[in-house]
Amino acid sequence: MNHSYTQHISHQFNTEMEEVRQHVLTMGGLVEQQIAQALQALQEENPELGQKVFTDDYKVNALEVSIDEECTVILARRQPAASDLRMVVAILKTITDLERIGDEAEKIARLSIAASKHGLSRQYLGIHHLGKHVEKMLHNALDAFARTDVEVALAVLKEDAQVDQEYQSLMRQLITFMMEDARTISGILEVMWAARSLERVGDHAKNICEYIIYQVKGKDIRHTNLEQMEEHI
Repeated sequence: MNHSYTQHISHQFNTEMEEVRQHVLTMGGLVEQQIAQALQALQEENPELGQKVFTDDYKVNALEVSIDEECTVILARRQPAASDLRMVVAILKTITDLERIGDEAEKIARLSIAASKHGLSRQYLGIHHLGKHVEKMLHNALDAFARTDVEVALAVLKEDAQVDQEYQSLMRQLITFMMEDARTISGILEVMWAARSLERVGDHAKNICEYIIYQVKGKDIRHTNLEQMEEHI
């Protein structure tokens, strides 16, 4: 295979992959919007906005299918190796997590429709704070993906531990509310499910950052603690 032909194939691959990456960022933007709207719907007890999140979920699902097909064609046509193959694998894993974040947004939206009947604004203060933290984590994960930035990815991984602590603290607070007034139990259970969905969004954002590190460094850091990560990266 001559050098100019090899360069041509490499240029085509890079062009195709950049297009796929832009589609992933479009999907990420939609998912960010879903989370923001779901949280707003919950905070404002706005079932109409919650319904919009629910009905828009098909857009995220359609993008996942489309990007998956694009990657499959590239794998078959280009047969990439080494770092190029890791990039395709990382993208395939990333869109799975983005689709699941969309599913969690849909759950929160459903809960906003149910919780609007209970009038639990006092209990929403904690979940609003957790939601903002998770939104920031997701935004930074997508920023790390856009720039293939390992340092930003590592910072997001560190944020996940704080989100987990915040989630546990909120759950203890909500249990206390239920113990104080049994009439609030059904409504607070709705808030608890929403908090669980937000904690899962944080986990998915963390996963995306692990894929970025895998893509750049060729290392699978899942099930590795933060100290070990920083030693190996």
